[in-house]
Amino acid sequence: MTLISRHKIPALALVAGLVLAACSPQAQDRIARDAARSTVNRVVTDRFPGVPVEPAINCIIDNASATQIYALAGDSVTGPTESTVEIVRDIVSKRETLTCLAAEGLPALIR
Repeated sequence: MTLISRHKIPALALVAGLVLAACSPQAQDRIARDAARSTVNRVVTDRFPGVPVEPAINCIIDNASATQIYALAGDSVTGPTESTVEIVRDIVSKRETLTCLAAEGLPALIR
């Protein structure tokens, strides 16, 4: 598998932006959420081993703001950073996210 070189990332981001601009708002939201979901998957898997990933991702994505979704989606191109982890932690610390996680039986993530 070939990795994308650093100098190609801005070009890919530009192309992705142009593709998104051509989409309906609903399609843009779905694409951004799917990309953010990919990033959150990596963070949850790395930072919270043993936690059921899918329920945790659903709670995090469902309680993220639009700004957070787009920031996480952008990180799907370059990979998670400490900033990505901070965004996920901020979302997890929201009362609504904690309620969702508790309801889904994820006390290990809450600790």
